[in-house]
Amino acid sequence: MIAARHVRHAVHAPRMAMRIVVGVIAAALAAGAAGCSAGSPAPAKPGTPAGQQGAAPQLAPHVIGDGSTAYTGLQPHLLKPQKLKPGQQPPQFVVFSWDGAGEDSQKLFSHFRQVAKESNATMTYFLSGVYMLPDAKAKLYTAPKHSAGTSDIGFNDVKGIKDTVTQLRAAWQEGNEIGTHFNGHYCGPDGGVGTWSVDEWKSEIAQAKSFVKNWKTNSGLKTEAPLPFDYDKELVGGRTPCLEGRKNFVTAAGQLGFRYDTSAVNDQVWPKKNDNGVWDLSMQLVPVPGRGFETLSMDYNFYMNQSNAMTGDADQQEGWGNQMRDGLLQAFDRSYAGNRAPLIVGNHFESWNGGVYMKAVEDTIRTVCVKRDVHCVSFRQLADWLDAQDPQVLAKFHSLKVGEAPKGGWAALEAARPAVPAKPVAPLKPAEPAVPAIKQAAAR
Repeated sequence: MIAARHVRHAVHAPRMAMRIVVGVIAAALAAGAAGCSAGSPAPAKPGTPAGQQGAAPQLAPHVIGDGSTAYTGLQPHLLKPQKLKPGQQPPQFVVFSWDGAGEDSQKLFSHFRQVAKESNATMTYFLSGVYMLPDAKAKLYTAPKHSAGTSDIGFNDVKGIKDTVTQLRAAWQEGNEIGTHFNGHYCGPDGGVGTWSVDEWKSEIAQAKSFVKNWKTNSGLKTEAPLPFDYDKELVGGRTPCLEGRKNFVTAAGQLGFRYDTSAVNDQVWPKKNDNGVWDLSMQLVPVPGRGFETLSMDYNFYMNQSNAMTGDADQQEGWGNQMRDGLLQAFDRSYAGNRAPLIVGNHFESWNGGVYMKAVEDTIRTVCVKRDVHCVSFRQLADWLDAQDPQVLAKFHSLKVGEAPKGGWAALEAARPAVPAKPVAPLKPAEPAVPAIKQAAAR
């Protein structure tokens, strides 16, 4: 079952984290975050968010391949991307995402689907392809630089595949995105994803697609309903295991027509496209309340900072969950009242430290996603909105620092022109490079 393999994977996490310096910040970073205040806009009423499309007309399924997937028409419940009017304040986007999404005995996938529906939210579920492959067919997977039939997160059983497909089907119909966390979750220098070439990444992606497109044949569940999407078209982005191997992955992704990557680390600033034409929707550094540094906006990184990625004292666990929740809320508030940069949050369906991180994320969803002018969306929907904007306007947004509201308002920011030097500036002589502060650079 998926749950058991997640536990086994977590056991290896401290060794991996020590290697990639997770949770260590060499220079303390100021939190600079505004807390929740009584002056915040009132929550919106539950229902379809403004500008969001309702259920799209459903077509008779056009079955693809062995019937594992089918084209059923446009996806329902998506935010309709609208170009900002001149001087208009951008909405506040928040993306909640889940690595290695699958339904196991904890039933966290189905639980957070319900939380999303109750909070006017859609999300991104990064499916691990091997969760669609039973143990008996493990040798269908050959990871780059590894033997056939091996995976650091194991495979699945038939019940686990059936339960996961049920959640994936419903999630997509509710407007959520099905992305990829690839397959075997290999990290580190010994054949990990950071050692893979562009062509090896393409092989990994092709196999991840294949396991989704052929789950009926591989599992024997031939009477089950298909997934209601064409995965070749649905799959437009992902997050690499441990945030490693991004350089060659992004090159492969650009060549394969992916639209975004969320495997880098950045501050809470407006995203840009990289040289491959792929949106860089990085994970972000967020406050750790009461501490002198920031950490990655992911449950595992709070887990590492608080208890070294091991189960800690029961009497401290609630406080650790509250610390994560408050850090995410501070990150939201400084963006909501400041530069309005999208807030990116990553998570796992895990019950580390008694499930306190799951509660922290749920509390955050229920608090922020119902606020006025806030859209909790998938990465795909965020990319749609970004693509609909005037690039020159987005370039002005890029000038805003973390939590920085535009001086004079959004109209003044858009009207501002870049300063032009009076005469050409002579190039400076090369100087000794400064040693940068080490920021949170990786995750599970």
